[in-house]
Amino acid sequence: MAIPKILSAEFVLSASRPEQFPPKSFPEVAFWGRSNVGKSSLINTLLHRKGLVRTSSRPGCTQAINYFVINQAWYFVDLPGYGYAQVPVPVKEKWLRLIATYLENRAGLLAVVLLLDSRRLPGPEELEIVTRLRAWRRQEIIVLTKADKMKKSQRARQLGEIAHRLAGSGVQPQDIIWFSAVTHEGRRELWDRLLQVMG
Repeated sequence: MAIPKILSAEFVLSASRPEQFPPKSFPEVAFWGRSNVGKSSLINTLLHRKGLVRTSSRPGCTQAINYFVINQAWYFVDLPGYGYAQVPVPVKEKWLRLIATYLENRAGLLAVVLLLDSRRLPGPEELEIVTRLRAWRRQEIIVLTKADKMKKSQRARQLGEIAHRLAGSGVQPQDIIWFSAVTHEGRRELWDRLLQVMG
């Protein structure tokens, strides 16, 4: 399947409350991951845009649910990262409530791209997230970021261990995509999956 030509990619709005979500105008895909996992870089790489989504070395940079409209056909939705962030606990809890409301109830949401750092093994948070996505009947696409930092000789073993950790949630090794914002590895594979769900 060919990578679509990106004719337009525009920021729409930031929602810090459910009532600020836009009307269901387009099918949407959400992107979620641990703080500093490379989420903004992945979205920019997918869209061949350098600065559409702001990147930062400081975890917790995304502090609301950000909507981008692509080709006037789809929404890409950037969710705040979970895990470590230099913000007070009440703020983190507010983010999590907002994200849970969005993931559980958003009618136009077709899939969630869950980003995992390829150098880390999934922990309890990741396992709980996949379990919840399954309970909410949300299709997940697992992507291993920063693939350029993982030696090719180490990949098979790392993939096996990651898949083993996620096995209880029904994730299969062949469903996991390696991705690098540096080399663009995985860009075509991820677009193939996105187009399958977005139609």
